[in-house]
Amino acid sequence: MYIIKVKGVVEMAQTTVNIRIDEELKKQAESLFSDFGMNMTTAFTIFAKAVVRERKIPFEITASEPFYSETNMAHLKKSIEQLNQGKGTTHDIVEKNDE
Repeated sequence: MYIIKVKGVVEMAQTTVNIRIDEELKKQAESLFSDFGMNMTTAFTIFAKAVVRERKIPFEITASEPFYSETNMAHLKKSIEQLNQGKGTTHDIVEKNDE
């Protein structure tokens, strides 16, 4: 981190951070941030400052996604049992390059 003093004013040197997110999520976030009167950079700067200040993610992160639901976990366990009994189907893995 660099600190630059200009005529008694202290300014922090800035850097660029690149992140990848879903295109639709980006559009929704930009629209909401605009409603708040800020851009994406300002919003993420506020988030980063809160993380550093509080030394934690400033909101609760839970495993309440549908993937981790009891129903899905039971389905996965059943599928694993079937695979272990030789009742599975083999598929080729196809990789997709998004870049």
